[in-house]
Amino acid sequence: MSNPQQTALEQPPELDIEELQRHMVVTRRKVAAGQYLYRNGQPFHALYLVHAGFLKTCELSEDGREQVTGFRMRGDLLGVESIGLAVHTCDAVALEDSQIWELPYPPVLNACLQVPELQIRLSSALAEEIRRDRSWMLTIGTLPAEQRVAAFLLDLASRLARLGFSARHFILRMGRADIASFLALKHETVSRALSHLEQLEYISVLRREVKLLDIPKLSACAGTPRTIQ
Repeated sequence: MSNPQQTALEQPPELDIEELQRHMVVTRRKVAAGQYLYRNGQPFHALYLVHAGFLKTCELSEDGREQVTGFRMRGDLLGVESIGLAVHTCDAVALEDSQIWELPYPPVLNACLQVPELQIRLSSALAEEIRRDRSWMLTIGTLPAEQRVAAFLLDLASRLARLGFSARHFILRMGRADIASFLALKHETVSRALSHLEQLEYISVLRREVKLLDIPKLSACAGTPRTIQ
């Protein structure tokens, strides 16, 4: 099985905003908690690079329920799923006050033609988003509930560590309902899984504050033997 934790540790080259600004108008936007960056059905005209904050992407399921499809933090690109289409295919909403770089899409392509290094960096960033999404599709489709929750915590810890934050002690920016939606579980199932992992002394949970107490055992539970530094 592909490993979300492993994917998160493979850090692609960062997009150089200053270089992009030499070839196009790059707008820095503030998105307040609860505000939408874009909505399903809105015209697609830009990619969005997270400068600070935390967002989720979601779409409506066939029965009208919101289905969370991903969580994005600093350095992540949004809008990738709509490349080649006329409109956005999902919603992107801020879970906390966030700052976003808006990259107009046609100028991005033109800049890549002029600066091959930018094309390499953009391609790497796009590939990273695709790999992460594919890894989670496989994880959700193959792992039982508790292993999904363990894998989710490890993946989040790895991504935070990549950004220079603590991988062992962090605050969940999303609620349990969002985690449950993302992992295709019920809210109660996520709560039970967290409680059981805490009973095993793999983690400690106080509301949204999480401490990873035994990463090797948590990794073994998730089927991902790699450890986090």
